[in-house]
Amino acid sequence: MRGQPTFLRGLRPTLHISHRGGALLAPENTLDAFRQAVERYRTDMLELDVHVTRDAQVVVAHDATLERCTDGHGPLDAFTLAELRELDAGYGFTPDAGRTFPFRGRGVRIPTLREVLRAFPSLRLNVELKPDVEGHEDVLARLLETEDAVDRVCIGSEQDGVGERLARRLPEACHFYPRDALAAFVIALRAGEAPPEDDRFQVLDMPLYFGDVRLVDADFLRACEARGKWVNVWTVDDPAEMDQLLAERVGGVMTDRPDLLRQRMDALAKPG
Repeated sequence: MRGQPTFLRGLRPTLHISHRGGALLAPENTLDAFRQAVERYRTDMLELDVHVTRDAQVVVAHDATLERCTDGHGPLDAFTLAELRELDAGYGFTPDAGRTFPFRGRGVRIPTLREVLRAFPSLRLNVELKPDVEGHEDVLARLLETEDAVDRVCIGSEQDGVGERLARRLPEACHFYPRDALAAFVIALRAGEAPPEDDRFQVLDMPLYFGDVRLVDADFLRACEARGKWVNVWTVDDPAEMDQLLAERVGGVMTDRPDLLRQRMDALAKPG
């Protein structure tokens, strides 16, 4: 049985986690979004996604293609870092369903993970590696080791093969459950059965709902805690849901509205 990763030591619920930096407030997965989340909304953790470029650089982006968020076209991994630097990463952001695009032409760029690690040297990060390409886990692992950042990231993938390779490559790190392993754990626990034992993964990054079924409640959280598992719920933008999760003392709330979550958490902290 492996011990608790350094990443989890000293953590107390509930964490304020900015999903892609707060994707409804600023261009997602950019330094602009991350700085706003940290400086204005005092986020405890940034959630972000990474890809590997054609020249083996780790960049922060969610999509495998460039069209949704930038003025570029085509698959991200077909480009070098220098080529990606030429794109406008604020191009696609709109706060009002396409009426305005306030970040266009303001020099917003796709950041590297190294830049993010160095910009926020004391902050914890939740990092998802995309897509399923053999060897990309080594590129990410080497970067984290070089930057002495293994202990302040929780890493993983939605895809089980990627998550398992990351766990083998960096067994000392904190890892979140990939999709199939997560589903098996959650289904068993909610059915009152013993979930599969797997100490490779310590964190459940999971949706609040599956269809109309609310997956997380106080009983579920107690059962996870008894098994040494931490629970972060995504992506919660509704204030009433935030309030309930805070009352239930969920491990962390991932949100695209870090402003609303900070308001709810500050209100809860006020005496009286």
